[in-house]
Amino acid sequence: MKSRTGLDRVRGLALALFATVVIAACQSASTGPSLDAADTTPPKRMVTQGRAKTVVENLTRCAYTNPKMNVRVAAVGEITATDGTVITVPAVTALQKGLGPLSYDLYNECNQVTPKNSAEVSTTNVPVIDVDSDGEVITGYIVADNYYEMYVNGKLVSVDNTPYTPFNSSIVKFRVKRPYTLAFLVVDWDEHLALGQEVFPVPVTASTSKYYPGDGGLIARFSDGTMTDATWKVQSFYIAPLVDPKEVVERGNVHDTPNLGGRTHPFARKPTCEDKCYAVHYPIPANWQSPRFNDSNWPRAWEFTDQEIGVTNLPAYTRYPELFEGARWIWSQNLVLDNVVIARKTVR
Repeated sequence: MKSRTGLDRVRGLALALFATVVIAACQSASTGPSLDAADTTPPKRMVTQGRAKTVVENLTRCAYTNPKMNVRVAAVGEITATDGTVITVPAVTALQKGLGPLSYDLYNECNQVTPKNSAEVSTTNVPVIDVDSDGEVITGYIVADNYYEMYVNGKLVSVDNTPYTPFNSSIVKFRVKRPYTLAFLVVDWDEHLALGQEVFPVPVTASTSKYYPGDGGLIARFSDGTMTDATWKVQSFYIAPLVDPKEVVERGNVHDTPNLGGRTHPFARKPTCEDKCYAVHYPIPANWQSPRFNDSNWPRAWEFTDQEIGVTNLPAYTRYPELFEGARWIWSQNLVLDNVVIARKTVR
């Protein structure tokens, strides 16, 4: 009896040790890399006023145009903030640097890729970007207003080939193991550089607003069930147009504009400062693409409807409802004033 009890104890200890090893292995496999420490320092605010100096005339490359297409100039500028920092507006992008791969078209008038519906869409020729050679292949569909670049575990997998307009949509394929981190830089391009404003509508008419605060938006859906929604983290880095930089209020790591009438059109205020408007900028973290980057103190994404984004008549999106089913348009708190945002999601 005593020897059996001793044997049972040994067996019990062995089973417990084995279970501990298995659990630890599973936890290690599911949690991914350890995160860097969260940045708890107060956000550095940089203020500019007026229009930037143009340094790149146009990043838009449209192979095919016709008079009915809304082809806009996507220029890049530089402006010096009050603290002496030289800021690139609307943003430093992979497209300007010539980095790739460029996005594969779901819909793009510039390249005459315009499937009539989801049934006409094929992903057969979409190149697969390897993040993990032994991972699963995931297909995604993306629409950004206006420009996006997308990273998976810090690897650049897709760069929007049409930075402003005409509005386009994209397909991406990548091979990765879970957990993995998606990170998007998204830019609402501005024609009045550093002022966060555009000309609207185009073509220009007697009722056109020459200084109009545009709005942004990102929607994406992936074949593994991942999609944009309020579980993502989104931070803003360029806020304009402002009558006074004090209109931006920092609440911890939230960059808020709570007193300007609304967060979407037509409720958001349209300032009359034109070329004298201000902008508030924040430095973009160097490792924001990395799965190690700690976004725990970033605000959650805000969800917006098709009507709030203004895409109810946008064929690059509306022709393919099945491809975006369940996904939500996301942005930071102010769809109109926040012009450059980063969106992140870790998929487990």
